[in-house]
Amino acid sequence: MRTRVIKVAAAATVLGLALSACGSTKDNAPQPGAGGGGKVGATIPLLTSPFWQAYNNYVPLKAKEQGVEALPTVNADSDPAKQITDINTLLNQGVKGLVVTPLDSAAVVAGLKAAENKGVPVVAVDVAPEGGKVAMVVRADNKAYGTKACEAIGAKVTSGKVVQVMGDLASVNGRDRSEAFRQCMKAKFPGVQVLEVAAEWKADKASSGLDSLLTANPDIKAVYMQAGGVYLAPTQQALKRKNLYFPVGDPKHVVLVSNDGIPQELAAIRAGELDATVSQPADDYAKYGMYWIKKAMAGETFKAGPTDHGSTVVEVRPGILEDQLPAPVVTKDNVDDKALWGNNL
Repeated sequence: MRTRVIKVAAAATVLGLALSACGSTKDNAPQPGAGGGGKVGATIPLLTSPFWQAYNNYVPLKAKEQGVEALPTVNADSDPAKQITDINTLLNQGVKGLVVTPLDSAAVVAGLKAAENKGVPVVAVDVAPEGGKVAMVVRADNKAYGTKACEAIGAKVTSGKVVQVMGDLASVNGRDRSEAFRQCMKAKFPGVQVLEVAAEWKADKASSGLDSLLTANPDIKAVYMQAGGVYLAPTQQALKRKNLYFPVGDPKHVVLVSNDGIPQELAAIRAGELDATVSQPADDYAKYGMYWIKKAMAGETFKAGPTDHGSTVVEVRPGILEDQLPAPVVTKDNVDDKALWGNNL
């Protein structure tokens, strides 16, 4: 991407990270406010996905529940450079904490460095940065997303061609889901050939990429959509254009599995249009983003181990701690479960 030049900053920040404990700040930087007080700035990556629209709506609600004073969210509009500008603007407004969803795992390091220089702790949500200093990453296990999708497809398709419509490979999420899906298919379903569409979390790229693949490969048996909120509609439309759209249970049905857990996906499962989705916890992303930033602003430091909310904090690499929230697979068998956030909007 155009922001990859910022990777130089990422390398420098990684060196600094090894010298400091997670959640701490430089000796020469201002310390976070005692008691977790002060305003919090929150960035969102985009608003063109129902998933991020839901997360955006949850942020002020969950901030209030956690006793955090959050400013209105700032939308990066799918632009990593704008996200860095937004972070700097929030820092100049005097926020005492930041909850950030990185668009580009490398590019965001510049913003993390700016926050570190001002002694402002950062919690990353959904996407882990490649470097830089964060008090906590609030995220489900994205490799598990790819593996769960692989297993859901493999239960119905054991040979032939399947497509994965990938996210942005500049994001660790896109890379994790893609690599895990490939590895699972190779190990568990060697008769399956994996074709790929590099869609960058963009509906138009998913649509054009699928059109090309379906034209050349009308015998495709399944599609894995790494972001149902962005990819479900264009995937359905592409299949319809090629006369390949049939309901679940029909012998000609193309198996469809996605990630997100938005209400539209749950409705599609009920209607027999979607086989399964992996539910990302949009509500808990907002809740525990605010939970951890409040603690970090109070000067607390964290370590790996079980949490008080049913998840586990894992040190995914030196100095980077991740609160790995559960992300269940949703099928027709559990689609009406009231515990699913998509059933509670």
